[in-house]
Amino acid sequence: MFDSVARRARAGVFGYFGLSGMTVGIWAASLPALADRLDLDSGRTGTALLLVSLAALVAMQAAGRMVDRWSSRRLTWAAGPLHALLLLGPALAGSYSALLVGAVVFGLGFGLIEVGMNAHAVEVEVRYDRPIMSAFHGMWSLGGAAGGLVTSAVLHGGLGVRTLLVGTALAMPLLFLLPARLLLPGAVARDEADPSPKAAPTGRARVPRVILLLGVVMLAGAICEGGAMDWAAMHARRVLGVSADLAPLSYTVYSVAMTTMRFLGDRLRGRLGGSRTLRLAGAFAAGGYALVLLAPSAGGAALVCAWAGWILVGIGLATVVPIGFSTAGADEASAGRTIALLTSFGYGGLLAGPALIGHIAEATSLRTALVLPGVLAVFVAVAGPPAITALTARRTPASGTASLERAS
Repeated sequence: MFDSVARRARAGVFGYFGLSGMTVGIWAASLPALADRLDLDSGRTGTALLLVSLAALVAMQAAGRMVDRWSSRRLTWAAGPLHALLLLGPALAGSYSALLVGAVVFGLGFGLIEVGMNAHAVEVEVRYDRPIMSAFHGMWSLGGAAGGLVTSAVLHGGLGVRTLLVGTALAMPLLFLLPARLLLPGAVARDEADPSPKAAPTGRARVPRVILLLGVVMLAGAICEGGAMDWAAMHARRVLGVSADLAPLSYTVYSVAMTTMRFLGDRLRGRLGGSRTLRLAGAFAAGGYALVLLAPSAGGAALVCAWAGWILVGIGLATVVPIGFSTAGADEASAGRTIALLTSFGYGGLLAGPALIGHIAEATSLRTALVLPGVLAVFVAVAGPPAITALTARRTPASGTASLERAS
């Protein structure tokens, strides 16, 4: 049974996920105004975003080693405020060149906090002795939505985008100090906790094949997620021919379904286990994409059919990443590097997926391009459960982890 320390740590991790999501949400929602201020076209704005993503991927690899060497608590404690403070780079940029430098620096901070807080979340889940990872990711989504609302309100009130971003960069580090006090006390690096040669992996340790398989599953899920995030509204507009003001609702119904399911996903996983939950996740997402593909043939109900599909996609994809982190990260000697690797797979899918779908759509059609995430959702349903089962089987049950392993 979890104790008061675990409860406090859970609240602390909720705080980190929410504040990190809000920071990223403010950054993303501010991009149009920032581009206007610097007179950037879509190409230059896209380059800045690409540099943020590439820098984050590089930082994630370093962050994994930091977790294994210094502990997730130390990295999370430091990376949260740093992540927000580094927003000063883009905020103060007075030219395109300065923005590119600021984008790289901000991306480095984002990569550190992503790995740190997910690694600490795994440790808290092990201490809690039941699935709680999915709700953390739901809190990140809520934080992002809150960041968008704050940005809209501030800009509507007449304050400039520079004021908004500078204020965020200075205020958020102070807010991160509040949940920092609640993280697991005295958490040590796993190498320090078990100094045996077997538990102290070297920098050249081979990645187990089952981890790579799970990484590919998370990559597939992320491509499916990117397809929904960036192409749901475009599908409604270009394929179904709905009005410009109605088209964004396709993304909205997907996002609401995903966020809701992330808060319900832990209970589902606790009841069904990780393997069965992941099988259902892939099946729901595949069924959702099937409805989206069939929507143009539904006549007057085309938009409703597409919305039903995007809801199923959101419900299905909501649990893929949390289950992957929970299963691979728990009770592993090299958990930091494992989580960093899986984070890179997932983030890489979100980065590459929309572009890949776009190129296929340009060569064929958007309706044809959306077949790809539908097929990958089937792959998640087929390949995900064996990966979860294999990871669970190769781990020796230990105190505080037995219930989680039964749940997987």
